[in-house]
Amino acid sequence: MTSIKKLHQQIKNKERSAVEITQEYLQRIGELEPKLKSFLCVTSDLALETAKQVDEKVASGEEIGVLAGIPIAIKDNMSTKGIPTTCASRILENFIPSYESTVTQKLRDQGAVIVGKTNLDEFAMGSSTENSGYQVTANPWNIERVPGGSSGGSAAAVSADECVVSLGSDTGGSIRQPASFCGVVGLKPTYGLVSRFGLVAYASSLDQIGPFAHTVEDTAILLGAIAGYDNKDSTSLNVEIPDYTQSFATDLKGLKVGVIKETYSDGLDNIVAEKVNQAIKELEKLGAQVKEISCPRFRYGLPIYYIIAPSEASANLARYDAVKYGIRDESADNLLEMYTKTRAKGFGAEVKRRIMLGTYALSAGYYDAYYLKAQKVRTLIKQDFDNAFHDVDVLISPTSPTTAFKAGEKTDDPLSMYLSDLMTIPVNLAGLPGMSLPCGFDENNLPIGMQLIGNVLREDVLFKVGYAYQQVTDWHNQNPSL
Repeated sequence: MTSIKKLHQQIKNKERSAVEITQEYLQRIGELEPKLKSFLCVTSDLALETAKQVDEKVASGEEIGVLAGIPIAIKDNMSTKGIPTTCASRILENFIPSYESTVTQKLRDQGAVIVGKTNLDEFAMGSSTENSGYQVTANPWNIERVPGGSSGGSAAAVSADECVVSLGSDTGGSIRQPASFCGVVGLKPTYGLVSRFGLVAYASSLDQIGPFAHTVEDTAILLGAIAGYDNKDSTSLNVEIPDYTQSFATDLKGLKVGVIKETYSDGLDNIVAEKVNQAIKELEKLGAQVKEISCPRFRYGLPIYYIIAPSEASANLARYDAVKYGIRDESADNLLEMYTKTRAKGFGAEVKRRIMLGTYALSAGYYDAYYLKAQKVRTLIKQDFDNAFHDVDVLISPTSPTTAFKAGEKTDDPLSMYLSDLMTIPVNLAGLPGMSLPCGFDENNLPIGMQLIGNVLREDVLFKVGYAYQQVTDWHNQNPSL
């Protein structure tokens, strides 16, 4: 495990070349992938070419940015020009985009070394990365366990040191929950802080791209590199992006922390509650003032999400019609049959389930009863958060009610699977930033995550708390024994 800044200094001082570093990570990917399956596509040639260009700049005395030569992995639902982008779905098998997403273009412009595209639940729909159309990713801490989802490939790749940092997307917890399961830091930024241009849409009012890293410092550096206004994204926020590393502190004197009492309910594992409570005590030792906070509508987040997100997915996934791109069933005799046969063949069970749920919720006679009512409750959930932030600077909860479960354990019980995102979903519904930090292990040596929730555009507060916590704990320095 090596930090961005340490590698940057080594490259800049010519202690190690970017090519050497890239080769080491590519070799590790080659060794671990047969059992981990974090990657759907490894871009060795592109990575080595980028690294070579970085070394040439260093040799000629040019200044390089902090991400130049740093190996990074990208979740395979972000468009990468000339590189397959499948969303882990058979319907986009072998699809190669003709344009670049804003976030990956920013990384390329800064000389970051993209080592590959990571596995995910198909179209980011799932909590375990078992819904991929191609392979099931394993948790580096126990390969019989899931890495969480939908960004399980990106989380596992960082946890196993197959890359330094990675990007995922978070619609209802898809960065924070796998970060918790894999023992890394995962951040969902404020909605609109990071451009969604080139992110293949699942639920457009909820989707947000964010970073995975071992440390809060690396998370802050990567967010600073990808955040910012983009006129290609109508939901992009036109705000100044600060240097997030300037928000770091070693004490939390005067900071008010609220513990969401509704997250300590039935279904929360005792060991998870215990470790998060121990982490809260560490924050108190650092000077934070801790109080219990009630968000009474928090528990409605899960049912509301499973009306709003599938409804938006139903509309967004209508574009996969076998006409413009993707696979096509050639046995069809007419246009309607071509649509239905292609979608039946190309979409997996979970995607079909959510399309049907969403189409039903949006249908005539049910729109007012389900979708419209869900949007009203979404507003109430946001109001609960607004009220909470009148009293505190940051909110805390467990990231997930449990640690990583066994592969196959919940595949036949979708409702049980959905409960994995119980703690994270309300944050997306309110458009707030949320971050998961490793805060301990259970009796099976599986990581446990603590979730920090900030007010709109207060990522700096999350970084301040997270950085201070990591200075007095060592959970983020633990490595799976692969």
